[in-house]
Amino acid sequence: MGMQSGAHIVWDWNGTLFHDNDAIIGATNAAFVELGLEPITLEQYRALYCVPVPKFYERLLGRLPTGAEWELMDEVFHRYYAEHRSRCRLTEGAVELLAGWTSAGHSQSILSMYGHEELVPLVRGFGIETHFIRVDGRTGPSGGSKAEHMVRHLGALGAKVNPARTVVIGDAADDAVAARHAGARAVLYTGGSHSRASLEEAGVPVVDTLREAVTEAQRLAA
Repeated sequence: MGMQSGAHIVWDWNGTLFHDNDAIIGATNAAFVELGLEPITLEQYRALYCVPVPKFYERLLGRLPTGAEWELMDEVFHRYYAEHRSRCRLTEGAVELLAGWTSAGHSQSILSMYGHEELVPLVRGFGIETHFIRVDGRTGPSGGSKAEHMVRHLGALGAKVNPARTVVIGDAADDAVAARHAGARAVLYTGGSHSRASLEEAGVPVVDTLREAVTEAQRLAA
């Protein structure tokens, strides 16, 4: 790819490498049933979704959910998602892009807010694990920001990765926040959980395909 060594990509998983929009929307609407909320479309989800996730529910409820309501919706969401994720596949072109980045001598990793114990076998099952020098999923409670997780992720990579030559590729504004918090750059992809308009508010490059994202990552990490 015509670039000196040292460039690193931190990939988001859900909505970025893993095209799971249908499972996400289905799980969200299953959780909504518990509070008597009407189902929403993918377009509505992209316009309203935000982190921390309870704030997303506040936009729909008109108030923050109680602790008991949040725990119930979170449990229903993850149960439904686990049942339906098997229908989902990697985003188009992802395998080729991962292989190309590796063959060019660059490194890459995954940091996801999906539970670590579920994430690792899922990545392994797609036969792409060897492309990553580290795969980290969420540990601890769900629903929060990725920022501190990103700091720990890059810290665990140590001297292998220079944050200044690291680019986070994700589908949510929070990916840009996390990248900035850890001293890295970000490129946001419109195929996942956020609308283009909401992503553009993050002040980083926004693209419509993963191929464009990798091209932009090359430029930013040069």
